[in-house]
Amino acid sequence: MRRRLVSLANQQVGVREATGNNDGLRVEAYLASVNLRKGQPWCAAYVSWLFAEAGLAKPRSGWSPDLFPSSRLARSALPGNLIGIYSSELKRIAHVGMIMKQDGDWIVSCEGNTNVNGSREGDGVYIKRRHRLTIYRMADWLPERRVPK
Repeated sequence: MRRRLVSLANQQVGVREATGNNDGLRVEAYLASVNLRKGQPWCAAYVSWLFAEAGLAKPRSGWSPDLFPSSRLARSALPGNLIGIYSSELKRIAHVGMIMKQDGDWIVSCEGNTNVNGSREGDGVYIKRRHRLTIYRMADWLPERRVPK
């Protein structure tokens, strides 16, 4: 499942907003996956859409803090896990992306509603490289595997 999520994310790299106002066919599909309308911030909607496309029931939220409940927090930077970026201005997690891989102290992630500079108010889907120390939280939403008896 982790490989499937990474593959789906890679297919979305390069998606851009139509007018720079959280709009466009693909962006609006991400928003619709969490019942949000055109014009809303969409990083969490993008991640939720990836999980839906992979056939997973959760997470489903357009609000990035929702994606980091204590029951889902992780320490491992596994592909398919989520990263939460904290905003000191908002005093909460304000941006989310999905881990593609770890490279030493760096996390390579796929993020929606960002840009080349890594903004939380960007214009598209990008691959970002973030130092592990800049990541506030990680979450694992993949279902537990059952061990055969």
